[in-house]
Amino acid sequence: MKKILLMASVLLMVSCAELKNIANNLPAILEQPVSNLDIANGLKAALDKGIDKEVAKLTQKNGFYSNELVRIALPAELKKVDETLRRFGLGDLADKGIKALNATASDAVKTATPIFVDAVKNITFNDARTILMGDKKAATTYLENTTSDKLYASFNPVIKKSFDKVGADKIWTQLITKYNQIPFITKVNPDLTDYVTQQALDGVYTMIAIEEQKIRTDIGERSSALLQKVFALQDK
Repeated sequence: MKKILLMASVLLMVSCAELKNIANNLPAILEQPVSNLDIANGLKAALDKGIDKEVAKLTQKNGFYSNELVRIALPAELKKVDETLRRFGLGDLADKGIKALNATASDAVKTATPIFVDAVKNITFNDARTILMGDKKAATTYLENTTSDKLYASFNPVIKKSFDKVGADKIWTQLITKYNQIPFITKVNPDLTDYVTQQALDGVYTMIAIEEQKIRTDIGERSSALLQKVFALQDK
């Protein structure tokens, strides 16, 4: 009987040890690896969230003009136009010109955002892990490097059409005409469509980068299980 009890005790201790070992390793057993596909989908979700949450703000009235981070200022060649007009008492016209540029960008983003969303979908999972483990705006930088040319080609005609829609073309024609009539100045004829197109694109990327940084640094911004799962990897 003693031998039986001894053997039972030994078996019990072995069983307890095994159970303890299993319990200690249970998280590793249960934890599923995060695939590159998961990471790619997570990054796309983060960028889509940035578009939905941040870029959408740019489409609102004064979306660019009221946002100091992306407000479109005058290009260098037109700063002298602005200063000169104000000296001649045409400050109101100068203000209208700046607001018109920003209104054009806001109007264009409404139309161009779906194009941008499609571009996000082109991120492949092969580059996903490298992007995830990069700096705080790695996904935005990758997106900018791989889509800016295509987006520019799509955005530019939208901007051109928007100039007519918001009346910016008439305002700037009047503004430039007034300026060019001032004696002893060098006449200007800037390509505002090109300038605003680039500035609008920069604004879109800026706002997406803001949301990306939030998701990377603030766990509370990871609003889905997928975002929590994927971005937890870069926290380690």
